[in-house]
Amino acid sequence: MRWIRRRVGAAPIVAVTGAAFSACTPEPPAQSAAGPGPDVAELPAHAPEHFGFGMPASEDRVARWDIDVKPDGEGLPPGSGSVAEGRFLYETYCLQCHGPTGTEGPNDRLAGTGEWEQWPAGRTVGGYWPYATTLFDYTRKAMPQTTPGTLTDDQVYAVVGYVLSLSGIVPADAVMDSASLAAVEMPARGRFVPDDRTGGPRVR
Repeated sequence: MRWIRRRVGAAPIVAVTGAAFSACTPEPPAQSAAGPGPDVAELPAHAPEHFGFGMPASEDRVARWDIDVKPDGEGLPPGSGSVAEGRFLYETYCLQCHGPTGTEGPNDRLAGTGEWEQWPAGRTVGGYWPYATTLFDYTRKAMPQTTPGTLTDDQVYAVVGYVLSLSGIVPADAVMDSASLAAVEMPARGRFVPDDRTGGPRVR
């Protein structure tokens, strides 16, 4: 299920997805039954059937990639991390891109404690993420920017907790785990609606 952001008190959003997007995208040139088209080089006659690289997708390898976390918390791993632990990790891995308080940059601003009901709330974690669980999912896969995927699950829980605390979403003494993270109510959740459209573009 994908989500789109709803803007309250403004013009409706028009999004083009699915079949409508396909209709706007040029079709690739048809390939004849005789083989590849003129722009596709054929393999030489002496080319082997198998090139001898790669390896089978074993259950273990698939499991290491299949780590998606759903909004309700399904897929969150065991472990935990405190906001206090997260502060040290943030200062080690995140401060240089997001600033000492998550507001200075030079990269995306993470923190904000303004009135969430005012629009726009800003592209901060509190104003632009409907679920804290997806913040965990993104952080585990994509951060730190120069060495993504190197944090342990405990470290991800901790640094996500610290980032949430910068906006006052969780208290400074919070400990985040699969249960407490899934229970976090993000301030901007009500500004998102499920993108469940089918059959072409529709105006919401």
